[in-house]
Amino acid sequence: MKRSRNVKIVATLGPASETYETIRALHEAGADVFRLNMSHGSHPEIAEKHKIIRQVEKDLDSPIAILADLQGPKLRVGVFANGAEELEEGAKFRLDLDEAEGDAGRVCLPHPEIFQALEPGAHLLVNDGKIRLAVDACGPDFADCTVETGGTISNRKGVNVPDVVLPLAALSEKDRADLEFVCDLGVDWLALSFVQRAKDVYEARSLADGRAAVLSKIEKPQAVEDFEGILDASDGIMVARGDLGVELPVAAVPPIQKRLVRKCRAAAKPVIVATQMLESMIESPMPTRAEVSDVATAIYEGADAVMLSAESAAGQYPVQAVRTMDKVAIEVEADPTYTQIIAASRSAKGTTVADGIVAAAREIAEKTEIKAICCFTQSGTTALLTARERPGVPIIAMTPVSATARRLCLSWGCKCVMTPELDRFKGAVVNAARAARAGGYAGDTDQIVVTAGVPFNVPGTTNILRIAPCDERLIYSTDPE
Repeated sequence: MKRSRNVKIVATLGPASETYETIRALHEAGADVFRLNMSHGSHPEIAEKHKIIRQVEKDLDSPIAILADLQGPKLRVGVFANGAEELEEGAKFRLDLDEAEGDAGRVCLPHPEIFQALEPGAHLLVNDGKIRLAVDACGPDFADCTVETGGTISNRKGVNVPDVVLPLAALSEKDRADLEFVCDLGVDWLALSFVQRAKDVYEARSLADGRAAVLSKIEKPQAVEDFEGILDASDGIMVARGDLGVELPVAAVPPIQKRLVRKCRAAAKPVIVATQMLESMIESPMPTRAEVSDVATAIYEGADAVMLSAESAAGQYPVQAVRTMDKVAIEVEADPTYTQIIAASRSAKGTTVADGIVAAAREIAEKTEIKAICCFTQSGTTALLTARERPGVPIIAMTPVSATARRLCLSWGCKCVMTPELDRFKGAVVNAARAARAGGYAGDTDQIVVTAGVPFNVPGTTNILRIAPCDERLIYSTDPE
């Protein structure tokens, strides 16, 4: 499926997008990755969506990545005798472990680990931050608070604790069961919710055991503080601005987003910008100008992917939402300012042979009439390093490993092509030329850059760069064996 853009689109599946027809239409409209939200849907329902995606992939002969988003620990208050209460600013309110129904003065918070971590002066945010409580005094089974921002509190509303690192297991029992299920099912990426520190990621990596790449969602202040460690432990990152905007001042989120995107790019790891990107399209066929600007900003920053959540999962216009993102991306990437920003933010990090080869490939491609960079990759590392360079020509990632092709669907600019295992460099060049022509990226009279590693089919051996003609007769007459 040829795209006219480099940034990728992630679409969440849900009640509005669970049939074969809709999922196929979403992919044809521009969705490169499908997100399965493990907070919703039973295992049989998730398995059915997975089956449909793989059928679409087969029918269209187009690699598709599947991302399973684990729910993570959910913190919620208990229930109220009246169903809801109105908390007034300045009023006193207690949270405790008493399972009795709540009233205007107290409610159960069935999470002893929160009370273990709280200190006077900390804050608790209820219902996406609409209610803000300041802790006056606390113990192992209670927290006496003052209402700083009032509002309606009702049954089982979510609670955020922005000021402290909670002694919570990164993966709940549900998460562990879901992780095992989706890894056996064959998803390509696992997204971890409410990551606080690097060791949370290592636990998930150990359980996944190489069956899926691990992506950390940055949605807590503690994750921002330990971002370097989390990035090092992860295969990718999602800047999940919803909870991040609840636990941090909303004005702090844009600069954090920009910093995290740049750090991910420097590390050659894909980064998704997510949450409320085209929120109004849940109910409207047209986005707001502010939403279009938000999507464009993420693309100008160099994000690998932008994501739709409820817009494609439960909205009335899922396919239109994907088309809108696609159009915005095409328009932004055609802007000369985009090219200037991407070039100015290019990092010169990396001292390996592979780093040098991908940097040279990009420079050659941009200074000559080269039509594409074809990189042969076993694990995906060479393609990721090439994507970090953000070249001005298409990246054709060629691999004999289907899991690698699918995972690279999340990475900027990568057009993934399956190829048989090769043992001779001339065969690699011929396959690259055929892929460039078949994909419409080059013609018989054009040239491409080919990068590969010898010996073949060994990860981490990129050591060859070849300028090759797309005319196979010239390849056979000029290339070494």
